[in-house]
Amino acid sequence: MPTLHSKILGEGQPLLILHGFLGMSDNWKTLGSKYEEAGLQVHLIDQRNHGKSFHSTEFNYDILAKDIKEYIAEHNLSNCIVLGHSMGGKTAMQLACSYPELVSKLIIADIAPKFYPPHHHEIINGLQALDLDVITSRTEASEELAKYISNAGIRQFLLKNLYWVEKRKLGFRFNLEVLAERMEQIGENIEASAVYNKPTLFLRGDKSEYISPLDNDIIKSHFPKAEIKTITNAGHWLHAENPKEFLEKSLIFIRN
Repeated sequence: MPTLHSKILGEGQPLLILHGFLGMSDNWKTLGSKYEEAGLQVHLIDQRNHGKSFHSTEFNYDILAKDIKEYIAEHNLSNCIVLGHSMGGKTAMQLACSYPELVSKLIIADIAPKFYPPHHHEIINGLQALDLDVITSRTEASEELAKYISNAGIRQFLLKNLYWVEKRKLGFRFNLEVLAERMEQIGENIEASAVYNKPTLFLRGDKSEYISPLDNDIIKSHFPKAEIKTITNAGHWLHAENPKEFLEKSLIFIRN
């Protein structure tokens, strides 16, 4: 079984960070350094079909959770804190509910334990439209992607995945073919009976619609000890939009 790629920072209690859909561990390196400074051993992990980790046609939250279980065993970790954003949050929820003995605390960034209808079509269509046999720079790729995605920040986030496969040949780190086919599974919920009965923190962006007050009951049904806190001046990418408040609120939870 292939192993997940990661970057490990520092020493101390393990903090595993799981990125979102079409992201990678590198998205978290700035905050990861801050957690390292706070005395944690930070594991910035690329989930399968993302970053520098292996590609596979198998892709659902049970499998993603098992990947992290195997990662924990491989690195001989215990007493892990797990932080997941968006898709990574769903992986973290499933991991904690399926293998609660592995997770001491759980932090979920801007995602609820519910089904989300597929909503990444424009992004996937734009990425699929890029002809990487012709495009020779990130600037060119951004200009083409702008025909589908007007938000420059989202284009920049996506195009961090471009790399030189060989001289004059660009490719994506993520497995676009499989992720496009599995879009519906990205929105799937964790198992209906799943419960994690240890300390859990949900952080939502005040400008995001991913977690609403109507979700409080469903959150508490799966995570009875959950706290739900809001990050101000932040949308779905709350850790990037307000990293200072995200760090402060997560560290208070970790240290209590």
